[in-house]
Amino acid sequence: MDSGKVLVVLLLGLLLGVARSSPSPEPVACAHGTWDCTVTNAYGSFPDRHVCHAANAAFPSTEQELVAAVAAAAAAKRKVKVATKYSHSFTKLACPGGRDGTIISTERLNRTVSVDSANGLMTVESGMLLKDLIQAAAEAGLALPHSPYWHGLTIGGLVATGAHGSSLWGKGSAVHEYVVGMRIVTPAPASQGFAIVRELGIAEDTSADLDAVKVSLGVLGIVSQVTLKLQPMFKRSVTLEKRDDTDLPAQAAVWGNLHEFGDMTWLPWQGKVIYRRDDRVPVSTSGNGLTHYPGFRANPTARARASSEVVEQDDARRMSAATLPELHGQGFTNNGSFFTGYPVVGFQNRIQASGTEEDMWDPCIRGSFHHFLGFSIALSNAPLFIAEVQQLRDLNPSCAFSGLDANLGVLLRYVRASSAYLGKSEDSLDFDITYYRSLTEHADVVDELEQLALNKYGAVPHWGKNRNRAFDGAIAKYPKAGEFLKVKARYDPHGIFSSEWSDQVLGINGSPSIVGRGCAMEGLCVCSHDSHCAPEKGYSCQPGKVFVEARVCSTSTASLQDM
Repeated sequence: MDSGKVLVVLLLGLLLGVARSSPSPEPVACAHGTWDCTVTNAYGSFPDRHVCHAANAAFPSTEQELVAAVAAAAAAKRKVKVATKYSHSFTKLACPGGRDGTIISTERLNRTVSVDSANGLMTVESGMLLKDLIQAAAEAGLALPHSPYWHGLTIGGLVATGAHGSSLWGKGSAVHEYVVGMRIVTPAPASQGFAIVRELGIAEDTSADLDAVKVSLGVLGIVSQVTLKLQPMFKRSVTLEKRDDTDLPAQAAVWGNLHEFGDMTWLPWQGKVIYRRDDRVPVSTSGNGLTHYPGFRANPTARARASSEVVEQDDARRMSAATLPELHGQGFTNNGSFFTGYPVVGFQNRIQASGTEEDMWDPCIRGSFHHFLGFSIALSNAPLFIAEVQQLRDLNPSCAFSGLDANLGVLLRYVRASSAYLGKSEDSLDFDITYYRSLTEHADVVDELEQLALNKYGAVPHWGKNRNRAFDGAIAKYPKAGEFLKVKARYDPHGIFSSEWSDQVLGINGSPSIVGRGCAMEGLCVCSHDSHCAPEKGYSCQPGKVFVEARVCSTSTASLQDM
């Protein structure tokens, strides 16, 4: 099939949303009832491509059953991890490690507990999907001020990983900033029945612990309920404008202060930026807009992988890169059906997030072969970082980063500094990158970009995204990490909710990097030897082109060992 035909197929599928995957297997699958289980994520593969096993699984539907499940595991001294409805963390947060652990799913803990419209308070169970939370709040005349853009996450999962939207206004865009209370089940001594419920709120004696539990990575226990401080329903007005990226460093420094929900989609290969002017407007403003972001539409893994292989060819890749971000108003419609032009005005619950039930990758097929990078750089340093990435692009403008444009670009979002111990310590600009990683070409520039961000500009990786090497040494970038570990020691002194991976990430024991043949190609390590790349395919370990301290796998003629 020639590239033009492939592009037509891709565009039709994206425009019309006709691609539908078969119902995805549940993230927790057990061979014998609730025993001999495996857990996977929505992408079909963890970064190390290993299957995650567990001895058994539990599916509590009440807090009492949740306490019983934690108590049983603690009494048996089993490791425990939490799996949400879809387990969308790219990292191994839901994997207890080994085959003797217990998986506890919050899928059935998905109800609204209470709504206090007068005071703007809403309490929900931790397994409730964001889309259901948003709808329940809207029915009560309330709105969650900020959220991630994809609504298939659970409230417990998105809070635990520090998920966010885009804003520097008020408390900012991180959902955990609007959490005012939590109930969490933690291990306990035998004298207390092996498990207890801790209730946290704004009271002075629990507020410090709340700052630990808000972004917990699931290593403190299992959150049962979350109480959020909401706002009266409001509307937003959105306009997207495409410009050259020549002044992006300067614009990045100020855009978040100009627009309450403003963000930017950078298309570095094209040298373009899609600026999102997104502001609150009175509810009396005419409009019933809706968003359905193209990147969150159904895309079966097998078809996506085959398409990506073809799109990696230059002509198709560049055609799609130039066309995809323009489709259908970036997923916005003015009335829920048709896009007729900007501004798009709609209620918060219709604008803030989107997705479909079918947008899961099929875990039956091992690995989507996409990598998911997400990191935040202090806003004061972000313009300099962007300028250096532009230099890297300009060294090979005909090819560098074209794969990023084909995957809808680099999303830039604003995040406020947080009191949460594992939240952002400074006002930051977040960079979200999805790209197809095949053994063709130009992946070295993305790897250099990643190392430039993490090593030179002190970026912190998103807890639910990224490959192993991004977390190497990351915990040292959190000034309050020590306070978090003190709470961890009190809540779970025997490490029931810890795993080898979480201990490595938290700097307790070992490194999350996995060094071995081909490790750098998978993002499991930073190469220091040609064998860490794919020498049989012409890849060797070489210095970066702009950030020369970087070590990347490249097909250039000279390798690090030759120098």
